[in-house]
Amino acid sequence: MDSPFWVYLVGLVGMALYGVRILIQWYLSEKAQKIVNPASYWVMSSVGAMVLYIYGWLRQDFSIIFGESVGYYIYMWNLWMMGMYKKCPRILIILQALFPVVIIGLMLSDFEAFVHGFLHNDAVPPALLAFGMLGQFTYEIRSVYQLVYSYRKKMSVLPLGHWVLAVIGSVMIITYGLIRHDWVLVIGQFAVVFSVRNIMLHFAYTHRCRKQAAKQKNADPQAGI
Repeated sequence: MDSPFWVYLVGLVGMALYGVRILIQWYLSEKAQKIVNPASYWVMSSVGAMVLYIYGWLRQDFSIIFGESVGYYIYMWNLWMMGMYKKCPRILIILQALFPVVIIGLMLSDFEAFVHGFLHNDAVPPALLAFGMLGQFTYEIRSVYQLVYSYRKKMSVLPLGHWVLAVIGSVMIITYGLIRHDWVLVIGQFAVVFSVRNIMLHFAYTHRCRKQAAKQKNADPQAGI
């Protein structure tokens, strides 16, 4: 389904926010030579998700809305864990929490039109829609993994599994975007390069830690006893 240029522009803004978040995270991680989890990552994730909710609604693409719904409130949880809401007006928090409800409400306001436009869209056959939803789910389930991992650690972190799922999901979304002729989705997944780099940084940091531990053990044999 072709859309006006301004609709694609909305999608590009959302993808740009997602792209900038990982560029900042990657830059800080390269400086630290390990995976870093800055608050800006979650701020831009939240704003980017809101923009992509609008894009998915305008494009009548249920896979996008479904994907954003998986991670949206997890982004908010990470912001809460980092103390980002302490100085934020409560009305803004409430509006942020209600945003997906409003978009989904608009989408379902005419249920017959929703079924026809989102689920029986000629431009997105059921098999393709299912594949797109699977790709979005795989990409966004990394947020659920990150939530569980962070909850156990009692702090917000970006673990290895988060980046592995991001790479797998990105490849699937790129494939879906190419089939759907949605160049916004394809371009938006350029961040897969930085997800791969974060995986490399994780293993490099782990290797350094093990090497340093072994060196200390050899220097002080009693330390391992």
